[in-house]
Amino acid sequence: MDSNKKRDLAASVILIALLFLIITVLEQLLPKTSMIFTVLKKGSIYALVAVSMNLLNGFTGLFSLGQAGFMLLGAYTYGILTIPVSARAAVYQYYNGGIVQFALPVFAAILLAGVVAAFFAYLIGLPVLHLKSDYLAIATLGFAEIIRAIFQWDKIGALTNGSNLLRKFPIFHSTLFPFAVSAVCIGIIVLLINSTYGRAFKAIRDDEVAAEAMGINLAHHKRLAFTISSFFAGISGALLAMFQTTVQASQFKSAMTYEILLIVVIGGVGSITGSCISSFLFVACSEWWLRFLDNSDTFIGSIHLSMLRPGFRKVVFSVVIMAIVLLYQKGIMGDKEFSISKIREKLKKKKAEDE
Repeated sequence: MDSNKKRDLAASVILIALLFLIITVLEQLLPKTSMIFTVLKKGSIYALVAVSMNLLNGFTGLFSLGQAGFMLLGAYTYGILTIPVSARAAVYQYYNGGIVQFALPVFAAILLAGVVAAFFAYLIGLPVLHLKSDYLAIATLGFAEIIRAIFQWDKIGALTNGSNLLRKFPIFHSTLFPFAVSAVCIGIIVLLINSTYGRAFKAIRDDEVAAEAMGINLAHHKRLAFTISSFFAGISGALLAMFQTTVQASQFKSAMTYEILLIVVIGGVGSITGSCISSFLFVACSEWWLRFLDNSDTFIGSIHLSMLRPGFRKVVFSVVIMAIVLLYQKGIMGDKEFSISKIREKLKKKKAEDE
């Protein structure tokens, strides 16, 4: 590892440690109902699923729209396996307590959530990964819609609780928990991208014919990228279930996938840093900073803004997104990553030019 990479790694570790320290201090100073904690929790969860989607779309060149389906599998796996036995009769009240009569530890269930999502991704990937571009997107989107309909089917209600809510499973109370899990998972994805497998993924993205000529097994590596991406999407689904405190299949509509795709595009296709930054910006804008636009009683000084009404926030948010896309056509970060070494080099170059 050269000195620049060591410097960037050290800076990343220090930055993450500082962020954790700030969150710890904020939790001591601010009430738990503060919107900043909502943004931090949901932003960290969306950052993980956005990075997992970027692994496919940005680094492997596979246009998949099935993230909501894999998140659903992860959320249901976590919920089903962690509901206390004493609470199952109340949760599965229409299905005689359900067929699962045990509860797993939280971390084991989160890991299994990823494994179940990866297993289904492997099975789905066998036929659909031969498709390209829009056809792959349609096939994966169709899978997400089919799995959502199946999980609401009363015939398997003894397992999924049908169209009813899954609830009473363990949730997190500290903002540090989703941050820590997401940080570890994103770190693993970064290591993967910088490995020989990551270089193979990028080669497939750039030119499949040349990659195959170099000896890269296209089918194997595509399946591997699809499975790994779905594994982390399943973990993010489990975290989302803990954040929302309930799970219902109707929550995982195609609109959720479009939101994640939007985050990836805004941050920059092929940029891990961009996906993380845009996740927090997206959640903050959509759920916090623009919330006052839905209130018809808003005043600016003595001026009553009568045009404001419920739903106006989404209109303004759409305009903001259009502006960002027009100003940053390749996203906030493009295909670049935040790097202390590159910043130092630019400052040195600018200083040399000034002299």
